[in-house]
Amino acid sequence: MTFSPPPQTSDKSASPSELIDPFGRHVSYLRVSVTDRCDFRCVYCMSEHMSFLPKKDLLTLEELDRLCSAFISKGVRKLRITGGEPLVRKNILSLFKSLSRHLETGRLEEVTLTTNGSQLAKFAGDLRAAGVRRINVSVDTLDPVKFKAITRWGDLGNVLDGIKAAQREGLAIKINAVALKDVNEHEIDDLIRFAHGEGHDLTLIETMPLGDIEGDRTDQYLPLSVVRARLLDKWTLEDIPFRTGGPARYVTVRETGGRLGFITPLTHNFCESCNRVRVTCTGTLFMCLGQEDAADLRAPLRASPDNGLLFEAIDEAILRKPKGHDFVIDRRAQKPAVGRHMSMTGG
Repeated sequence: MTFSPPPQTSDKSASPSELIDPFGRHVSYLRVSVTDRCDFRCVYCMSEHMSFLPKKDLLTLEELDRLCSAFISKGVRKLRITGGEPLVRKNILSLFKSLSRHLETGRLEEVTLTTNGSQLAKFAGDLRAAGVRRINVSVDTLDPVKFKAITRWGDLGNVLDGIKAAQREGLAIKINAVALKDVNEHEIDDLIRFAHGEGHDLTLIETMPLGDIEGDRTDQYLPLSVVRARLLDKWTLEDIPFRTGGPARYVTVRETGGRLGFITPLTHNFCESCNRVRVTCTGTLFMCLGQEDAADLRAPLRASPDNGLLFEAIDEAILRKPKGHDFVIDRRAQKPAVGRHMSMTGG
């Protein structure tokens, strides 16, 4: 069952106020998780035996549309759909199609997607038709055996086929790779050659202390400052001002001409210019990925057919957005800095 976008009516509860946090940062970028489920079980993200939320706890597609639209009316210009794996949610294309009306009016600059690539071969054309022009695909290794080990359930061939399908549809593709000590740290050069050889950007990400994954993250943690120093032995990295709206800081690799991004929540705090908030698939708004403070948007969303209560809850939450996160990798802590899994918050 799909749904149609709501009629364009005048909402007397609509608030024109934009989202400005206590530190003067304009919140213009919303990341929305549409499901906590995934068809992979990546070792740095999930436990192998995950317990997922009951359907009644998740926002419906209609509620997700209304929630995103409320943020757009308050000045959000960029929207990223995440999961879990967003493309495993039933009828998810109807949400993309509905949200595309905001692209047509110009109120929204872009709708993007973060995916593991497993379903891309099936959905690439429909995503393009729904207004998506840019996607992020997670590929931590080009070794099929190692890929299976990292994702537990994934098939590298399916992901690469999906990337090719997206490429044929004209989607701009950024490859995301989590840098993992003693796992893929010696494959970064190969990932650069692969991504840039296909015309894709590549972004490297430090592992983040989110959720219990049945293991010690300090064994996985590889500072990107170390990675960058190693890369300088082979490549010429030139800093550039390029930004996509997210936390990555980019360089150009002179030898390939391609862009290489670094997301460094631990070795270099990226909070000073944070313009982002995240909403989970249950309607919980996290003002910071690295802190537990959150606001329930599901209750006001379901309490009234207009957006008055919802706007009030959003405004109050943004006034609590912190200056920075609490991420730390510490062997003494013996627990993640934040208890929830990345699959719940959205990548």
